[in-house]
Amino acid sequence: MSAPERIPPRSVTAAELLAHGELKVRGRIRDASNAALFCTVAYDGEEASCVYKPVAGERPLWDFPDGTLAQREVAAYEVAVATGWDLVPPTVLRDGPYGEGMCQLWIDVDAESADLLALVDAEEPEPGWKAIGFAEVGEGKTALLVHADDERLRRLAVLDAVINNADRKGGHLLPTGDGRLYGIDHGVTFNADNKLRTLLWGWAGESLTTEAVEALTRLREGLDGALGTRLAELITAVELDATRARVEALLTTGRHPEPSGEWPAIPWPPV
Repeated sequence: MSAPERIPPRSVTAAELLAHGELKVRGRIRDASNAALFCTVAYDGEEASCVYKPVAGERPLWDFPDGTLAQREVAAYEVAVATGWDLVPPTVLRDGPYGEGMCQLWIDVDAESADLLALVDAEEPEPGWKAIGFAEVGEGKTALLVHADDERLRRLAVLDAVINNADRKGGHLLPTGDGRLYGIDHGVTFNADNKLRTLLWGWAGESLTTEAVEALTRLREGLDGALGTRLAELITAVELDATRARVEALLTTGRHPEPSGEWPAIPWPPV
């Protein structure tokens, strides 16, 4: 009789590890504006580092009165997955040592990666860079703030337009050693009012790329299906309708959005 075929064990996905693993707090991330805890999570023989942001540690925001920062962080991850670009680290909503909160896979940043932002003493950006705007650098002087003309940043700019990100700072951009780029800190997103505030204005008014149009088309279909059902558990019906409207507007114009003038276009401090 032949030996039975051995079935290799199924590997645990990052989302499963985050959702079901044992969460242990190792320290606090002190420069975060809300409670953010550095943790390890272990499940079925796998272990990883992660960030846990309990709802109990959130500061109320007058212009984001509905839902929680944690829910919006998870909603941003769900939208990022639906684009097919995988721009946000795996993120789940789960119970933890301090109650329900957002749990997100920790990303190790590659310090040797090419710079994505810079201040230059010039009126126009050099090739390979996009202008954001002029910034005061002290003693009455200004410098041009620029970001790299990088396809990863351009994808993130599209994602931010969809989720209406009110706080895309330089410190929220995490390049890794394998050439990936992740965006984090999506707690102030999905507002029904236009609150887009970002450093990634370099493509404002320019035509969307073909891949962006394809990603937005997938989002439009998903918002009327499984993605919409999932987001309805995380954001309000009004916010979900506004998300659909933003996707439709991007597809209709075929262009990156421009600052509205009704809201500060660049977050401060920018990093």
